[in-house]
Amino acid sequence: MADNSNKGEDSKSLPRVGVVGSGSFGTAITKILCENMKSVNWWVRSPYVKGYLQKEQRNPNYLSSVEFDINILNTTNDINELVENSDIIIFVTPSIYLLDSLSELKVPLKGKTVVTAIKGLIPQESKIIGEYFHDTHAIPYEDIGVIAGPCHAEEIALERLSYLTVAFQNEEKAEILANLLRCDFVNVTLSNDIIGTEHAAVLKNVYAISAGMAHGLGYGDNFIALLLSNAIREMEKYLKIVSPIERDINDSVYLGDLLVTGYSYFSRNRMFGNMIGKGYTVKSALMEMNQVPEGYYATNGIFKIASEYDIDLPILKTVHKIIYKEKSAPKSFKKLTKKLS
Repeated sequence: MADNSNKGEDSKSLPRVGVVGSGSFGTAITKILCENMKSVNWWVRSPYVKGYLQKEQRNPNYLSSVEFDINILNTTNDINELVENSDIIIFVTPSIYLLDSLSELKVPLKGKTVVTAIKGLIPQESKIIGEYFHDTHAIPYEDIGVIAGPCHAEEIALERLSYLTVAFQNEEKAEILANLLRCDFVNVTLSNDIIGTEHAAVLKNVYAISAGMAHGLGYGDNFIALLLSNAIREMEKYLKIVSPIERDINDSVYLGDLLVTGYSYFSRNRMFGNMIGKGYTVKSALMEMNQVPEGYYATNGIFKIASEYDIDLPILKTVHKIIYKEKSAPKSFKKLTKKLS
């Protein structure tokens, strides 16, 4: 069991925390919070999921092996109720559904601590989530946080040791959230790189698609290792231009997250790329998957951003050509192999 020392504190001393989203990672984040808190607010889109959680103490769609204490959970289908009753709001919906999830929001987000665990872009605007909340909801960057790092939801469900990074400009806010996420099976490190960690979390999904494509096309481990070593260099080049602050690209939130997403069979982006490499069309691959591969939707947005900054990223360009321009995967990868070192 986790160290539940936070549960022993006066509940008034702890911030009220709400989670928006009931997919696999939203379920995992909620599980972690329930280890440490007496009360967790959870917005779920579906009334059926809410009813199932209350009756069966499980999410019927994702990580259904995880059993929740319903005395801790306050589930709701009303986004306004969750925002009103939460000081820290963690958004974990797929990026393509975020605007829809917020469509009925009337309670202001300003004044709240807004945290994104979404590893994608707003497709309509090619913006990272933090930038969207800053521009659209007038949230100061000091009130925006990021949860990232090499951490598959499925391993959280199994309580396998995992590592998260919490990024804030404000170290005090980072430490507060980190303490709510730390438990026996989750370690948390702090970062002040809110822009870079978010962009990296998006980029690694694109590169995981490329690794999946390579596997589906029949390339071996030797090539995929080379591919990902080039990918981390592409990521570093991109981050230096888009968010030019000092960072160590070898930190787990950058390199570690890229590796686990590029190699793990839990990775939906790798799975999507593998299907494309094996000859699936994009439409058929998306239809067959029951989870959203964020990298598919992010590729076009990241490609636009890289083009605006005139950043040459051969792997990104190859993935974009294959899934958005319908270019031949075998031919495109053959050309790519000559650009890698």
